[in-house]
Amino acid sequence: QVQVVESGGGLVQAGGSLRLSCAASELTFSNYAMGWFRQTPGNEREFVAAISRGGARAYYADSVKGRFTISRDNAKNTGYLQMNSLKPGDTAVYYCAFTPTPIFGGSTTRTTRTYDNWGQGTQVTVSS
Repeated sequence: QVQVVESGGGLVQAGGSLRLSCAASELTFSNYAMGWFRQTPGNEREFVAAISRGGARAYYADSVKGRFTISRDNAKNTGYLQMNSLKPGDTAVYYCAFTPTPIFGGSTTRTTRTYDNWGQGTQVTVSS
């Protein structure tokens, strides 16, 4: 059974940085594109970033472009989300997820329905 585990969340002041990690097991990591999404209470889960299977292509939501960087280490079965210049509006539960569907940055890349395997999420809180 596929297991996806996020870590690295926490409380940080505005302007600070956090690095989230996403580990996956029982999954051929390099065969899956990876996405990060976030969710706040009462709202839909929203797209943050995604990276292709080999890591050559990365896509970002406009709200995080230039501040967040997605990456992956296929040898370690682990993905990352480096978050810099954090703002209170970034406060959310962050989820990573995987899809065997190739991604090219369009609407398919940015919708939760594309992704099959999800973690339980990690809380990120940014104080002002």
